[in-house]
Amino acid sequence: MTTMRKIERREFLKLGAVAGSGLLLGVHVPWGKASTAAAQAAAFQPNVFLRIDPDDVVTIWCARSDMGQGVRTALPMIVADELDADWNRVRVEQADAHPRSYGRMMTVGSSSVRNGAWMPLRRAGAAAREMLVSAAAARWGVKASECVTEAGRVTHTASGRSLRYGQVAEAAAALPVPTSPTLKDPSRFRLIGTRAKVLDGPAKVTGQAVYGADVRLPGMLFATVVHPPRFGDRVASFDATRARAVAGVRQVVQVSKGVAVVGESTWAALQGAKALQVSWQDGGFALSSDEIFRSFAGLAQRPGVEAEKRGDVSAALGSAGAAGRIDAVYEAPYLAHATMEPMNCTADVRADRCEIWAPTQNPQGTQSTAAQITGLPIEAVTVHVTLLGCGWGRRSRTDFVEDAVETSKAVGAPVQLLWTREEDMQHDYYRPAVHHRLTGAVDADGRLTALHVKVVAQPFASRDGVDGPAVAGMAEHDYAIPNVLVEYCRPDLPVPVGYWRSVGPSQNTFILESFVDELAHLAKRDPVEFRRELLTNSPRLRHVLEVAAQRSGWGSALPAGRALGVALVNDKGGLVAQVAEVSLEGDRVRVHKVTCAADCGRIIHPGIVEGQIVGSIVAGLAAALHGEITIENGRVKQSNFHDYPLLQLREMPVVEVHLVSSEEEPGGVGEPAVPPLAPAVANALFALTGTRIRRLPIRFDAFSSTRDRGG
Repeated sequence: MTTMRKIERREFLKLGAVAGSGLLLGVHVPWGKASTAAAQAAAFQPNVFLRIDPDDVVTIWCARSDMGQGVRTALPMIVADELDADWNRVRVEQADAHPRSYGRMMTVGSSSVRNGAWMPLRRAGAAAREMLVSAAAARWGVKASECVTEAGRVTHTASGRSLRYGQVAEAAAALPVPTSPTLKDPSRFRLIGTRAKVLDGPAKVTGQAVYGADVRLPGMLFATVVHPPRFGDRVASFDATRARAVAGVRQVVQVSKGVAVVGESTWAALQGAKALQVSWQDGGFALSSDEIFRSFAGLAQRPGVEAEKRGDVSAALGSAGAAGRIDAVYEAPYLAHATMEPMNCTADVRADRCEIWAPTQNPQGTQSTAAQITGLPIEAVTVHVTLLGCGWGRRSRTDFVEDAVETSKAVGAPVQLLWTREEDMQHDYYRPAVHHRLTGAVDADGRLTALHVKVVAQPFASRDGVDGPAVAGMAEHDYAIPNVLVEYCRPDLPVPVGYWRSVGPSQNTFILESFVDELAHLAKRDPVEFRRELLTNSPRLRHVLEVAAQRSGWGSALPAGRALGVALVNDKGGLVAQVAEVSLEGDRVRVHKVTCAADCGRIIHPGIVEGQIVGSIVAGLAAALHGEITIENGRVKQSNFHDYPLLQLREMPVVEVHLVSSEEEPGGVGEPAVPPLAPAVANALFALTGTRIRRLPIRFDAFSSTRDRGG
């Protein structure tokens, strides 16, 4: 039953004034504190705005950042389906940052649909639909229950009379707003689950779409920042004489994290930065990668903090005996994000306000950061979120925003700040390097009985205890193992780390799924059947595994010189299994095909989901074959794509994506298909060569002998 809250017409018109004539409806996502009377009135301030104009155009505001994952289409689809809007009349607008009205705007963790939008957006569309129906029914003098909606029209079923939404929008705006509108039965969805037209596709194809580096303002200057080469170093002094002599350079100013060179063009700023002379204050960090991994190995010898414990691991391992257990060490390196669009931000700081244009995953963090730097109230800071040329978690940080705001404040003009690729590569928040010690045991019947893991990884978030993201994918996995102990050991290093696409499972799934494969081999069991038996309590993930195995031809004959490997994950609400078909071509690993089965819950747009999964496989394969950031004397050695290569066209496998139908709530899509790729490839290589890969990236010389690299 629908419940209604009476809102006076004057109050509603105040809330809807920005929309002009027509109907403007917002919905507040209930992440904040319990609502008060004032908050209820403010609930029409948008999290996602829905506006219907007299010309029947429906405008929907998107409060999440689009970095290629398609939220500017998927989120409007949810609203439009409940609204029964005409998709050809739907337009999308990006919402500016707001500290409260949108709930949490941070776009990370594959959360845009599953955590932030699904039910709130459905309610927004349904409430608007009910108001339009009530307005039309009142005009005709009939019951609302006698009317239906479809494709932007309200129709009276008995008489056939019909009105466009735009014709009744003004009348609907005067009605009380439903607080608990009746949602559609999913069987009546018309848009959700279809390959609807991508709303911002034409703008991206024609070059009209605005990314951060596309922003242009009157009187805008251009800048770049030179940051310390080693982690922990700071500016001691600088000589700008040569930099200022470069044509087009206007100013050189020190900012918190380095020295900014400001010019009339990006080229002038970049050339000025090359001429700049800076002396750095030594921060005291001078370790190299080998020393870092040795320190990790030392930590793994000590007791850690318990992240997960069940059963009696010591007893189970002891009873297995030497023939029934394996000890292994796995490692993975630091990784850079290396987004296609380098870090950039445009800021215009004035005495009474600050306006920012940023390709950011963190609009509210950008807003609060600018407020702190400028001393302005947060209401005086406007953040326009542009399209992002890839994010992967890197743009959830605000260091590049700080550079831009501080520079604009110092020079008193709007400034577009752009990092060079080299600055971007060497001043990232890297995926943490990890060192894991594992011991596992199988019994005489070939069943996995015990697993003990020491996780050594820099923390993503927490200051003490167990860092959740660091052990994600290793602790609390879906395998029904009776005896488990996962311990977390915390290194203390100044190397900045942060969220990298899929976060903890990116490394931990490689390690766990490779080690499970080792245990299957020890038990003389088929790797798929071994996993199926362990997934008795996880029927959805087991089904995904079965689909991937069946569609890949697991168990069938392969061409000579090829082998299959399998891996799976349950990550951020997405359940994914992958089978990789590999061979060796000379000294090179060749991945011919990846078969991916995914259960992501109810799917909004299958085409967008498929695209995200294929992109995840590209990211996972690039990291597996090439990804490695190394540190020498406290600084990153890599500087650009010549020594931090991405996947090449000739390395791209055939990818088959099989979406498992599900009526569960929507799950994550943009990240869960990354983690299984590396272990699927590594497991296939073991099946082909007998060589076990226990460290990433996969080195081609590993296959020159059968030496076990990790033992």
